[in-house]
Amino acid sequence: MKTVGIIGGIGPESTIEYYRFIIDEYRRRRADGTNPSIVINSVDVNKLVNWMTAGEHGAVAEYLVAGLELLQRAGVDFAVLAANTPHIVFDEVRSRSTVPLISIVEATRNRAEVMRIRRPALFGTRFTMEAKFYPDVFATAGISIVIPNETERAFIHQKYMSELLPGIFAARTREQLIEIVTTMRSRDEIDGLILGGTELPLILRDEAIEGVPFLDTTRIHVDAIVDNLLA
Repeated sequence: MKTVGIIGGIGPESTIEYYRFIIDEYRRRRADGTNPSIVINSVDVNKLVNWMTAGEHGAVAEYLVAGLELLQRAGVDFAVLAANTPHIVFDEVRSRSTVPLISIVEATRNRAEVMRIRRPALFGTRFTMEAKFYPDVFATAGISIVIPNETERAFIHQKYMSELLPGIFAARTREQLIEIVTTMRSRDEIDGLILGGTELPLILRDEAIEGVPFLDTTRIHVDAIVDNLLA
């Protein structure tokens, strides 16, 4: 049996979802009573946020590589970063990792291709929305990423950091996020929405809003993880 290693804790609520979803999907595909082998290294999200805010991406990479080395010593066969924002340094971390990594961004691009989505909006932290790692990866499939405007990005980021990461999922915040989706559909002609933060599916649990399908990056990542567990 293969073992997946997870760099979790970024944030804790979504790491719980990863654990539960991997088990559920594995059991759905293998109805023989077995369970997947999972090792979680829960890191300090506050350190990562402080480094990201300061633009200290080198420190982020060092911290993640060290976390992956612990997973390697635990005997995992492959690993994932259970969040979107740390994928800012994914290429460097992958090049230095002693275990193979599955990218949440690459898995989401592959799903968007299957769904024939060409202009998805991207929600997430400011770090994710304003970085190049989503546009660069999606461009390889000819898909254009559309980001919210400055006011919308500021709102999404503030709510993400002050509410979603601590596990607060307010009805009014959900309504305001949906309003942004509706606005972007008419203004920017988006044909999908990437939930580019693994806490976002906890507040936007829909599959679509007014004809705009959601790409739940947590679920998509989990599907890729189980594919590898069973390969």
